[in-house]
Amino acid sequence: MPIHWEKKSEMAPGNSGAISRVDDGGLLWHAVLRPSRSLSNSGFGIFMTMTLVMMMLPLLTNVGSAVMWVLLPFLLGTFALTWVMLRRNDRDGMLNETLRLWRDRIEIVRTGANSQVQRWDANPHWVRLDLRRDGGPVANYVTLAGAGRTVELGAFLSPDERQTLFAELSEALASLR
Repeated sequence: MPIHWEKKSEMAPGNSGAISRVDDGGLLWHAVLRPSRSLSNSGFGIFMTMTLVMMMLPLLTNVGSAVMWVLLPFLLGTFALTWVMLRRNDRDGMLNETLRLWRDRIEIVRTGANSQVQRWDANPHWVRLDLRRDGGPVANYVTLAGAGRTVELGAFLSPDERQTLFAELSEALASLR
């Protein structure tokens, strides 16, 4: 699942002597949301190799004829466009949302595909978590309202994953109240 929660109780205690422990300032919950990634880099290489082989099969039957020279630009153009679009999809999938919850603050940091960072924070006692099952831009639309703004959470997640996010975040906020 592309939602990874860390609770304070799962982290090393303050007096553990762990050298790599970072002072989190009382961080209670930490979640990182990422889109599902169905094609790894090795899978990309295999797919593109198979695509090139399959696209070259029609050329093998026409080697040395004028038909080969007519087909070649279209096949290479299709291959190049497939390459570019899959790489673009890979880059767009690099976005993530980091949600942190302290006793006195909730923070969302969204890093877009172009490395643009957007931040939102508010007091968790005054935020309102909402799940719109229907009527939102997507099914199970999750929003968090507070500090004069409403932000969406996990728009890139599946409806089931957004519902799970809503339940887990509701539990986290309820534990503060």
